[in-house]
Amino acid sequence: MAMGSAPRRGHGRKRAPMAEINVTPLVDVMLVLLIIFMVTAPLLVAGVPVNLPDSRAKPLEQQQKPVQISLDTSGKVFVDDVEVPLPGLPDKLASLPHGSDAPQIYLRADRSLDYGRVMQVMGELNRAGLNKVALVTNEAQDQK
Repeated sequence: MAMGSAPRRGHGRKRAPMAEINVTPLVDVMLVLLIIFMVTAPLLVAGVPVNLPDSRAKPLEQQQKPVQISLDTSGKVFVDDVEVPLPGLPDKLASLPHGSDAPQIYLRADRSLDYGRVMQVMGELNRAGLNKVALVTNEAQDQK
């Protein structure tokens, strides 16, 4: 027997293009993207976990993006998901637009907080001239 290469069929012809597509890498990438979106989607809903009280009030109409001020269970203050110490709150509020350009303020406070703590933040908002304040609540279920 000779040690050469085995004879090939159609030695001089070009190979026909392969009509099959390997979808395994595509499926792998799509599964990774699905997992990423499933993990990050719940984090985008609300940055500060707050147990809101219930209310039968209707939602407000809004033209521009409101500023979210949140007070969590321990009483920490967050402005748009960034923690702000209470002594630094007046400086943060002073940096917001005032007058006719003043943004709508959404105040989210945990239901277990002391009323005085919420009123302290509302007093700072009033002192800063930000009077368009809406208190955010959960929609109450009708009780029969």
